[in-house]
Amino acid sequence: MSNKENKICFIAPYNKLKRLADEVIKDRKFPITTIIGDMSEGVTRAKEMTNQGYEVIISRGGTASLIKEAVNLPVVKINVTGYDLLRVLHKYEGCQQRIGIIGYKSVIYGVKAIAEIIGLNIDYYTIKKELEVEEKIKEAINNGIETIIGDTVGVNAAKKYGLDYELIKSGNEAILNGFLEALKVYEATLIEREKKKKLQTILDFAHEGITAVDEEGIVTVFNPTAEKLFNKRRSEVIGKSVEQVIPNTKLPKIIKTGNENIGHVQNIDETKIATNRVPIKVGNKITGAVATFQDVTKIQELEQKIRQKLHKKGLTAQYTLKDIIGNSDKIKNVKKLARKYGKVDSTVLINGESGTGKELFAQGIHNCSDRRVGPFVAVNCAALPTNLLESELFGYEEGTFTGAKKGGKKGLFELAHNGTIFLDEIGEMDKSLQARLLRVIQEKRVMKLGGEKVIPIDVRILAATNRNLREEVRNGRFREDLYYRLSVLDLDIPPLRKRKADIELIFSYLLKKKCKKLNKDIKEVDDDIIEFLADYNWPGNVRELENVIEKIVVISEGNIIKKEDINFILSNLINREDNFNLDDEFVIMDGTLEEIEREIIERTVKREGNKTKAAEKLGIDRTTLWRKLNKWDAE
Repeated sequence: MSNKENKICFIAPYNKLKRLADEVIKDRKFPITTIIGDMSEGVTRAKEMTNQGYEVIISRGGTASLIKEAVNLPVVKINVTGYDLLRVLHKYEGCQQRIGIIGYKSVIYGVKAIAEIIGLNIDYYTIKKELEVEEKIKEAINNGIETIIGDTVGVNAAKKYGLDYELIKSGNEAILNGFLEALKVYEATLIEREKKKKLQTILDFAHEGITAVDEEGIVTVFNPTAEKLFNKRRSEVIGKSVEQVIPNTKLPKIIKTGNENIGHVQNIDETKIATNRVPIKVGNKITGAVATFQDVTKIQELEQKIRQKLHKKGLTAQYTLKDIIGNSDKIKNVKKLARKYGKVDSTVLINGESGTGKELFAQGIHNCSDRRVGPFVAVNCAALPTNLLESELFGYEEGTFTGAKKGGKKGLFELAHNGTIFLDEIGEMDKSLQARLLRVIQEKRVMKLGGEKVIPIDVRILAATNRNLREEVRNGRFREDLYYRLSVLDLDIPPLRKRKADIELIFSYLLKKKCKKLNKDIKEVDDDIIEFLADYNWPGNVRELENVIEKIVVISEGNIIKKEDINFILSNLINREDNFNLDDEFVIMDGTLEEIEREIIERTVKREGNKTKAAEKLGIDRTTLWRKLNKWDAE
């Protein structure tokens, strides 16, 4: 300790003790101040030292006892050791004089033990306070005592009445022990103060109002936020019964029952407050209770900030179920079912062709769930090779593989903690990875690649596929156990051709969106264009429709879209050379749109000699191609 930390004062009852103490301090370089002060004078000096900022007082005998009663500081007592007593009593061994000892109980007890050992006959006069000394001296004189042994107050009284006296002096070992104890006490005081300061800082800056009471219901904590919520000053509340200061408080009940009360909403001066109450337990005993109070509007504001932060990180769901366009019964029923799914935490398997909006529904389910404040993490299982997808999903430790990020990396499951993870195109996942995903769903824990630590997670899983997973299970390409884990709840998104009544509404919405994006001002569309679009089957669903609308907006020159524009675009759509290279003799025949579509598909299958390759050339899903061919074969 430096001199600046000198907050310990030794009050010596007599000069020789001070000199001995100074020698110990000099030898050990202790940061301790020494002053003189016996009994009542010592108390006065102790009060002065307290006012000067000293935090631990050291003294001896009766002086220490008096100081302890007078000041609100730790007082360390230099005890009279056996060596101190032996040094004094040894002088009187074999002495014929009658000897008396005056002192506090602790000193008398020590003298008795040593006197018996050395065979010394002594009369004992125990005092509890300084005022009793003269009375005991008179009693000793009446008993024929000639010599008094004691501390400073005792020998001073003996001197006053003309008796011989012997002062019990503290030796170096007693002083050293006392100083070492005082230093420990001071260190403990600093640690305790730091703890209190940290706690007070937490209380002062907490956004929640915090109130604590003892087992009698007396308020011991009332932080600044609580002051604002209840419009009461801390000084008016501390030390009073909680029932006097908080209306309708439930804290006495919490103390009585020992039960928690979490998430209770109450009104305080027309403000909605969310309240949590818990008992304070030490062992099995309830020693009080604590309550937290938070303005519900503040919680909502915090929720908004969290969402904004997640949005910046890209871990958020932008769309709600209201953003899904459509008034057809089919889409209304799916949205209604999705809302119900949002109220629970079960896994959901979203089935639908490419372009039907499976991720929109996943985001909508997340945003109408209790997890909406948490992250929404989406991953396309078909977009990454198996080894990379594994490291993305589960993360990895530093040095797991060449090129691994320094410090390792959190996986998407870990990032989705307390939120939702959306596994798009789950049917494309490799079976080895399916097994690991199954374990995560079952155990709700993940382990990073190259790691040994298991990380608990709280994540809701939504998955989507454009494949028939039942068929994939039958063919051995998808794990049956994982399928049933994922499809606790099913959501089937209808293709656009099954809800053609929505095409006009979707067209109108997307047209405005594209006009804004491309800085166009289209105000009118020919009526027969919508009818024409409704006749098309839209194998690419809404995504394909959106692409067509963007082309329409790009090539439009005025603010009216005419039918001839659509004929040109549709002709290009059907004859897309970038999707499949047609020979010159491959011409589009006259007929309905479905007849034209059938002609193109059948010729492409024949040309490629393989349905999978034909589907790739046509830019449609293999399942869709098979379904169409089976339909036409049955006709």
